[in-house]
Amino acid sequence: MTYEETLAHIYGLRRFGIKPGLGRVSSLLERVGNSHERLRVVHVAGTNGKGSTAAFLASILSAGGSRTGLFTSPHLTRFTERIRINGAEIAEDAVCRLAAQVMSAAPEGTTFFEMVTAMALLHFAEAQVDIAILEAGMGGGSDATSAAAGILTVITPVAIDHCEWLGDSLEAIAREKSGIIRPGRPVVLANQPAEVLAVITEQAARLNSPLVRFGADFSASWGDDGLDYRGMERTLSGLTPGIGGRYQAVNAATALAAAELLSAEGQPLRDEVLRAGIAQARWPGRMEFFAGSPAIILDGAHNPAGALALAESIAHVPCRRLIVVVGVMGDKDVGGILAPLLPLAHEVVAVTPTVERGLPSAEIAAFCRQQGVSAVDGGTVTDGLALARSRARAEDLILVCGSLFTVGEARSALLDQRFEPFRG
Repeated sequence: MTYEETLAHIYGLRRFGIKPGLGRVSSLLERVGNSHERLRVVHVAGTNGKGSTAAFLASILSAGGSRTGLFTSPHLTRFTERIRINGAEIAEDAVCRLAAQVMSAAPEGTTFFEMVTAMALLHFAEAQVDIAILEAGMGGGSDATSAAAGILTVITPVAIDHCEWLGDSLEAIAREKSGIIRPGRPVVLANQPAEVLAVITEQAARLNSPLVRFGADFSASWGDDGLDYRGMERTLSGLTPGIGGRYQAVNAATALAAAELLSAEGQPLRDEVLRAGIAQARWPGRMEFFAGSPAIILDGAHNPAGALALAESIAHVPCRRLIVVVGVMGDKDVGGILAPLLPLAHEVVAVTPTVERGLPSAEIAAFCRQQGVSAVDGGTVTDGLALARSRARAEDLILVCGSLFTVGEARSALLDQRFEPFRG
């Protein structure tokens, strides 16, 4: 099959939907030789900041000379973004070959995410990476990535999201996320609500897994010269994170704490490596700045907690007027997402992402007007972005947000790239 035909087949697996559990993916990995068992794996679970934290950690390890695999989801613009080694995306011909191998072994009902997880693990094993960082897709213990045994677990901030699959309370979601903790293996825990902290602390104690916590064992704060980190053994000042946004302080610190633990376990990382890794990290679509007149910022925050962190960062960006281009999924809390952003907005351009679950832009515009904010229906993401640029002056700022679907589509338009909208 060609690359396009391979992607069409993979994307077609969405008909099986989301099926939490490890039975199918474990059987699939066994049928292709269980080569993933040779990998040293770091799991990254949580709700917000998973991708950025994983990117920071991968950048640090690569800067230290390790051959580092990184598996993340969703992609912003193209499928190959999901599987990388030292920052380089998987080649299209490798996608075709691995997909054919996995498809021939896949049990009936294998889902899109299970198949792509298996492809990533096979790719990393074949490439003999020194370490593989796996971002959980949605959950924790029942997430397909959990089929690989980990040497370290990182849990980023947990918030209310994906309630239909994970539970409708922080405690329930935390229980699912904490299922990825491995007995006796260390856990790095980002800043968490009290309910989440209690659940994860109990799980770590039950499994005799050492727990390293933000605020207690490591921390970070913004100083005059950049980000200052205080860790278990290291103190670094004046860090310049390569991923924008003031909310990245917790994500960068969590990655640095994980790197400290890995360094103590036989993967020596000097202070200058930690500093370089943080500076060299990149993660598109998270406070991503496009210079121009007006300037444009893309951020994929898609739940209330993420939107609050985004609003706190945007408040520090100087501009004359803020024009918000927003597109949201129909199954998300549109009110909760918009609540912290609307007080900052001078005008909203509502858009509809090119996906089945996109909330109609007319509904978003009407909601914003009900909240007393000037809003227009911009139609598609491309049209809405063009409309915002036509209405903005040079000293204004355009923020594109509300969903990774929206941000990915806008980014493709800005860079004149092909957009592959399916997420999974």
